[in-house]
Amino acid sequence: MIPTTAGSGWFLWALLSAVFAALTAIFAKIGLAGVNSDMATLIRTVIILGVLGAFVYATGRWTDPRALAPRTWLFLVLSGLATGASWTCYFRALKIGDASRVAPVDKLSLLLVVVIAYLFLGERPTPQEWFGILMVGAGVLVLALK
Repeated sequence: MIPTTAGSGWFLWALLSAVFAALTAIFAKIGLAGVNSDMATLIRTVIILGVLGAFVYATGRWTDPRALAPRTWLFLVLSGLATGASWTCYFRALKIGDASRVAPVDKLSLLLVVVIAYLFLGERPTPQEWFGILMVGAGVLVLALK
């Protein structure tokens, strides 16, 4: 059952994101055999570009990118750079480490997102949410340490 806090549908999309992220780790780990991790990241990125381009076009959501505000461009570019760095590091970690250990450490981003959102976006998690987030952080440490 989907929690009632998912009224806007965000929870379903977030859950699907988690499923696809899990598949990404497994497929990438298998696909990295015999290829440099940076080359694998490039191939993956080109495929993503094609799929998203087709999706945007097919759904009629294409708009003129020149119409976007400079601030929007700035943060989308920064997000793209961060994504590229994240994927590069993730694929390098998968190349040399176990997917079952790399993926959970990658999810430490959850804790980092909450802290950064607290500091810069004014988001205020409840004590229950903080507890859950800290449990995830502790779980990452347990998985990362031998």
